[in-house]
Amino acid sequence: MIPRIALLGNPNTGKSTLYNRLCGLRTKTANFPGSTVEHQSGRCAVGDRGEVELIDLPGVYSLMLEIPESRLCRDCLEGRIGDRRPDAALLVLDATNLPRNLQFAASALARGLPTVVAINMIDVARGRGLALDEAAATTQLGVPVIAISARTGEGLDRLRQALAAAGTPTAPRPSPRTPYPHSQVGSPESMRWSATVFDAIARHSADPAPDDSSLHDRLDHAFTHPVAGLLTFAAVMTLLFAAIYWLAQFPMDAVDSTFGWVSVNIVDVMPAGTLRDLFVNGIVGGVAATVVFLPQIVLLFFLLALLEDSGYLARAAFAVDRVMRRAGLPGQAFMPLLSAHACALPAILSARVIPNPRDRLATILIAPFMSCSARVPVYVLLTSLLFAGEPLLAGIAFTSCYVLGALAGLVTAKVLRASLLRGPSSPMVLELPAYRWPSLRTAVGVAIERGVMFLRNAGSVILAIAIVMWWLSAYPKASPDPASVALHDRAVQLAPSDPAAAADLEADATRLDERHQQSESFAGRVGRTLEPIFAPIGLDRQLTVAVLTSFLAREVFTTTVFVLAGAGSEGDAADSGTLARVRTATRDDGTPLFTKPTAASLLVFFVLAMQCLPTLVVVARETGSWRWPLAQLLYMTLLAYGGALLVYRLFETA
Repeated sequence: MIPRIALLGNPNTGKSTLYNRLCGLRTKTANFPGSTVEHQSGRCAVGDRGEVELIDLPGVYSLMLEIPESRLCRDCLEGRIGDRRPDAALLVLDATNLPRNLQFAASALARGLPTVVAINMIDVARGRGLALDEAAATTQLGVPVIAISARTGEGLDRLRQALAAAGTPTAPRPSPRTPYPHSQVGSPESMRWSATVFDAIARHSADPAPDDSSLHDRLDHAFTHPVAGLLTFAAVMTLLFAAIYWLAQFPMDAVDSTFGWVSVNIVDVMPAGTLRDLFVNGIVGGVAATVVFLPQIVLLFFLLALLEDSGYLARAAFAVDRVMRRAGLPGQAFMPLLSAHACALPAILSARVIPNPRDRLATILIAPFMSCSARVPVYVLLTSLLFAGEPLLAGIAFTSCYVLGALAGLVTAKVLRASLLRGPSSPMVLELPAYRWPSLRTAVGVAIERGVMFLRNAGSVILAIAIVMWWLSAYPKASPDPASVALHDRAVQLAPSDPAAAADLEADATRLDERHQQSESFAGRVGRTLEPIFAPIGLDRQLTVAVLTSFLAREVFTTTVFVLAGAGSEGDAADSGTLARVRTATRDDGTPLFTKPTAASLLVFFVLAMQCLPTLVVVARETGSWRWPLAQLLYMTLLAYGGALLVYRLFETA
């Protein structure tokens, strides 16, 4: 059985960077049975072709706190969760903040597991004039101590060798020179012990690097300022989203061309008929309409990982916290709401860290307002329609979507906390990590992980919905359209004398026949029935069905639009790009499917609407009743419809 090693440490110690460096892509995200706190596990190569399993537990300041993260760490170390107890532990300490980190180390080492201590960021500490004696640290702590830099890779080979030894049945237990304190982290006894150990293992060299604390203080003042901090945050996000449009265009074109090449080959190889239509317009085209946005999703998370690793996002959290407190939200709500920008599901689950029930419920109810990654393909499509060829304006519109969602959530929280959920909120306590150059390796790992998750979704949910929507749009087979029959007859008559005109008429007849088939299909009938509800916000029968389908998964909106309106004939599917077909799709009367008022209306609708069935299920489970999620669905739908109607009217009259 492969040795299992628990990875422990305070927040902001570089633990996740080290984990990604050791495990690379051989990692998965999961929950232990009976726990809602997310953890990661991965395989790490050690020793002579050996392996250990690393379990990346949440960063905590104390193992004894009564919060889900600390309970998960305790239960994992003591074998009360998972299928067995870890064989050893890897404890990550911050070399630039050792006195406080050593207090946590004492409480973890006192549990008796064979342990390896990795003192991280040694390069940063060395630059500040701090030297560490590994041998003395090993003696003082009673376990192997390795000085490393997860960012540069320094010391990782020796760390792997130590992990290989720690995972063996004969690995020694911790035996410190001075017994570990039995009191809580932060107690006088714990602080005295850590100070004694620190004095024994660390010394300041005579030639420290120039002091940059003054610069850091000025940056902190600007980034956390009530006004300048918010303006800086808005500017950074706008530039980030604009960069997504600038940098992702080439890979998006490459993905689009690849799917187009596949469609052309299918048309060349397969005989005409239902099966070829399914592959070209259902499977390949439907999946392509969503997967084409993969480069932008990967780039988004890559840039966000760089910002987080640099230490900036923690400063932005303090700037935003003032706004949150005015909305009546607790400080502990920041991290769940921040994670909701990836997905609302883990955000709702992580709201369990909020001790006050009213605070927790308010956070759960507004989490879906935060723009998740599933909305990115819709935002990209609609903002590029609104501002074609203007990436900066498109980036501003993209940022505005996130701002609008956050403001809607904060206003909703303010109303809830002043009425149904009245009561005081808790302040936020957040440690500011040191500024540092972000790790490209870590950012790439995060981006690839998110991209793989997106592709897994494309390979299951999106593919299934594409096939279902193709079937609903292709059946039942309608009788020939009289208008298309007439055009076909005229084309036959003109063919001998004017072949070019006859070909044009034949193409028009084919388009009319396809449009008639779409209108008479199951999807067309559903769209026609419900179209009067959505017509006031600019939607026709095709967009009505696309909006309803996106309730299962937001990102399939583009897939549904492609299948219902963008596919055209098989020749069009092979010859034109996926996005081009979606953007140039037309309505039954021949007018553009996406006018500017319609694109703006849909953009606001997707920002504010729930549009996520799994989220409703999780909210019901977390609140213990369907009353709250149903009220949440009704409120968000009415708000989204009202906002979309207002924007549609404004654009129409502009």
